[in-house]
Amino acid sequence: MPAITVRNISVETHRALKARAKARGTSAEAEVRAILDAAVRPEGGSGFGTKLHNIFRRSGYSLPEIKRDKSPSEPAIFE
Repeated sequence: MPAITVRNISVETHRALKARAKARGTSAEAEVRAILDAAVRPEGGSGFGTKLHNIFRRSGYSLPEIKRDKSPSEPAIFE
C-alpha cells in the first residue's frame, strides 16, 4: 500500500490533529487518512449536477422531473 510522509507541520496543527483523532476515538494516522480521503474524493462519487440537485432538495425547493429523450439522435447535415 502506498505511504506518504508529511514534514514540517506546525505544532498547533499536530496538536489539533491529535485532539480531533482523540475526540473521534481514532489514531492520528487514521484521522489523517480520513481527512485526505474526504478532501480528494467526490461526495458519494457524485458529479456537479447531483451536488446541485442535493443543494436544492435540502433547501426545500421542488425540482421538476425531467424525462430524458432516449431516442437516437440524427447526425447534423451541412450542405
